[in-house]
Amino acid sequence: MLKHYLKMTFRDIWRNKKFSAINILGLAIGMAAFILIFLWLLNMLTFDRFHKNADQIMVICSRDKYIDGVYAWRKTPKILGGTLKHDYRQVEEMTRFANNQYLLTFGDKKLTANGSFVDPGFLQMFDFPLLKGDPKQALSQKDRIVITEKFAKSLFGDEDAMGKVIKVDTSTYVTVSGVMKDLPANTMFDFNYLLSWEYLKKDRLADENWSNSSVYTFVQLRNGYSNIDFDREIENISADHTKDSANPLTVRLFTQPLKRFYLYSDSQNGQFTTGRIVLVQLFAIVAIFILVIAAINFMNLSTARSEKRAREVGLKKAIGTSRYILIIQFLVESLLMSFIAFFVAISITLVVLPFYSDLVHVQLSIPFNSSYFWIAVVVFILLTGLLAGSYPAFYLSSFKPIAVLSGSFKPPRSRLSLRSVLVVLQFTFTTVLIISTIIVEREINYAQGRSAGYDQNSLVFTHFTGKTEKNYQLIKDQLLNTGAVLSVTKSLSPVTESSGNIWGVSWPGSSRIDLKTIFARYSTDADFVKTMKVRLLEGRDIDSYSFPLDSSAILLNESAKKAIGIKNVIGLKVNEGGRDWHVVGVISDFVIGSPYEKIAPMIIEGPFSSFNAIHYRLNPVRSVAENLDKIGSVFKKLNPDFPFEYQFADESFNLKFRGMQGMEKLAFVFAGLSIFISCLGLLGLITFVGEVRLKEISIHKVLGATTVKVFYLLTFDLFKLILVSFIFAIPFALYIKHIILQKFTYSIGFSFWWFLFAVVLSLLLALLTICYQTLKTARTNPVKALKAE
Repeated sequence: MLKHYLKMTFRDIWRNKKFSAINILGLAIGMAAFILIFLWLLNMLTFDRFHKNADQIMVICSRDKYIDGVYAWRKTPKILGGTLKHDYRQVEEMTRFANNQYLLTFGDKKLTANGSFVDPGFLQMFDFPLLKGDPKQALSQKDRIVITEKFAKSLFGDEDAMGKVIKVDTSTYVTVSGVMKDLPANTMFDFNYLLSWEYLKKDRLADENWSNSSVYTFVQLRNGYSNIDFDREIENISADHTKDSANPLTVRLFTQPLKRFYLYSDSQNGQFTTGRIVLVQLFAIVAIFILVIAAINFMNLSTARSEKRAREVGLKKAIGTSRYILIIQFLVESLLMSFIAFFVAISITLVVLPFYSDLVHVQLSIPFNSSYFWIAVVVFILLTGLLAGSYPAFYLSSFKPIAVLSGSFKPPRSRLSLRSVLVVLQFTFTTVLIISTIIVEREINYAQGRSAGYDQNSLVFTHFTGKTEKNYQLIKDQLLNTGAVLSVTKSLSPVTESSGNIWGVSWPGSSRIDLKTIFARYSTDADFVKTMKVRLLEGRDIDSYSFPLDSSAILLNESAKKAIGIKNVIGLKVNEGGRDWHVVGVISDFVIGSPYEKIAPMIIEGPFSSFNAIHYRLNPVRSVAENLDKIGSVFKKLNPDFPFEYQFADESFNLKFRGMQGMEKLAFVFAGLSIFISCLGLLGLITFVGEVRLKEISIHKVLGATTVKVFYLLTFDLFKLILVSFIFAIPFALYIKHIILQKFTYSIGFSFWWFLFAVVLSLLLALLTICYQTLKTARTNPVKALKAE
C-alpha cells in the first residue's frame, strides 16, 4: 500500500511540476533557515554544559545597593578564592580566573597572545583535556605553563612542545607542562595558554584588597550541598572582613550556576535574570515563524488545488475508498514532499554554512555523526510534514463524491476561510520580522551617529609592554621630536575601553547616600584635553609636569559635576579610597563604554594612578604611513624586545558595534527569507486562483471587462488580507520593540513611519510578485476557456 502511495505521489509531483517546485522550494528554504538558526542557538544553549561537574560549579558574584538602584557584577577580590577554599567545607575545588597578555618567545619566534592566570584546580574543575601532561601537576608550580594545541603549533611548529622553555615578556622563563586540546566553540573561556596563580603573585599583580573586585572566582561544591545554602553562608564575607576599616563594605556575595553564566549575563535589580537568553528567545521565535510561514504556503497551495483534485477524491470514494485511506494518502504525499524539501534544505545549509558561521562569529557544523541528529531529523521531517499536510489531508478527503461527480461541486467559500486566516497569519509574521529588522538597524545607526565626545580621527593608542612604562618620558619626548605626533598622553586604559568603576567618593557637603554614587575611573599625566580633543568647559587640563601637585588633581566630566551637585567645582576637595584629590577642570562627556548606554559620571585622576596605554595624535601634515614609520622606530629603539603594535581609536570604537551589526545582518537575512517564502506562496496561490477562475474571468472579458478590472478581481481579496495582517502585526511589533529597546538606554525610540515603511514594502513586493502572473491571466483569450461551453 505504501508503495502505491509513493508511486501516486511521484506521479502527482511530476504532473504538476510548477506547483511542486514552488511548494518544495518554499518548504526547503523555510527548513534551511530553521536549521541554520537552530545550529546557532544550540551552540549558545550548550555553552559550558559539557563539563561533567557543571551542575556543581558556581561563579561567585557581588551585589550592592547604589544611589540609582541595586547592581550585580561577577568580579570579586583576588583574596576571596583562597578564603573560600580554606574556610568553607562545602568547597571541593576552587579557581580564580584573570586574563593577561604577554609576549612569548621561543628561539626566534615571538608571539603576543592572550592567556589567563588560574589556580591548579582549574584543570580538575573544567573538562579541557590535556593531550600531554598531568592535569593535577601541570600548574602546581609558578614556572609552569599549559598551552593549547593550536598555539603549540604556532610557537613550536612540528616539534614536541613538552618540556620546552618559553620566555615570558623579557626576563621570566616558564616550562611547558601540558598541551591542551583546542577549546570548543561553545565555551566562554578564551585563552591560548594558562599560567599558574603563583606566577601572578611573582609578577606583583596580586593584592589582598577586599575592595578591588577584579577577577572571576569559580568554586565546585561538594555533592550534597546546594548553592542556596552556600549563598547564605558567604553573603557577608566582604562586609565581615572590612567591618573594622575606615570604609567598611556593604557588598553581598552570591553564586550563579555555571550553566547560566553565558545566557544570563545582564543584571536587573541585583539579579542576573536576562542577557543572551533574550537573543535566544527572539531567534527561536524567528525560526518558528519562518517554518510556519513555509508550512502555511504548503497548506494554501494544497487547498488551492481543491477543484483539480476533487474529481480524484470523488472517484476514489465512489469505488469504496474510505476517508481514512484518503487522509493517509494525502499525509504520505505531504511527508514525502517534506522529505524531499529537507534534503534540498540540507544542501542549501551546507552551501551557506561557511558564510553564516562568519556572520555569527562561530564555527558551526552539522553533526552528521551524531545519532541524536538523525533522530532529530526524523522528528523534524514528521512534524513539518504533519504540520503542513494535516489541514489539506482532512480538507481534501471531506469532499462528497455525489457533488463532485455530478459537476455541482464548488469549493466552500466563506467570508472567513482558513486559507484567508493563513494568509493573514503569514504576512503578520513577515511584517513583524521586517519591523524588527528596521528597529535594530535604526538603533545601530542612531548609536553610530552619536558624538563620541572626542575626536577619533588620527588618534592612535599603544598598550604598555616591556620597557614602555619605564621609558615613557623618553618615548614621549622622542615622539614629539619626530614631528609625527602633535601630542601624547598616557592613561589607565585605551579611550575605547572602560577601565572600571569606583564608589565611596565623598566631598564637602556630601551625604552617606552620595557614597553609593558610581563613577567611571580614568587617568592621565598631561595633555589629555589636547590629545583627545575633548571640550574643556571649566578650569584647566591636568599637567603633572608644569604643576607638581597635579599628581593629586582630577578632571570631572559633565555627568560627574551634575552628580556632585555643586555649581563651582574648581578647587573642590574630593576623597576617594582614603586619598584626597582636588578638581582642576571640567570636560564634556565622552563615550568610553557601550555606545548604547548613557554616559556615566567620570573622574579622571592624575598620575598617582596606574597606566596601561599611550595615546598620540598624528600630525595631519604628513601621511599616516610616514607618521607610523617614525613612531615605530621610536618604540623599537626604546622597547626593542617587543613588536610595535598600535590601534586606531576610530577602528577600535567601531568594534563596539560588531555584535549588533551581526544581529542586524541576521535579522535582515531572515526577514528577507520570510518575505521571499511568503511571496513565493503568493505567486503559487495567484497562479491557481487564475486557473480556477479562468472561465469566470473569460465571461467578464466577453462582457467588456478591461485588463485593469480583471486585475482588480484577481488581486483585491489578497491585498485586503495583506492589509488586515498589518493591523494584527501592530501589537506583536510593539512587543518586539519593547524587548529590543530595553537593551538600549540611549535609544531613538519607536516611530510610526517604520511600521508604514514595512507596510509599503510588503505591498510593493507582493504586487511585483503577482503582477506578471495576474496580467498573464487577465490577457488570456476568453475563446480558449469558453470554446467547450
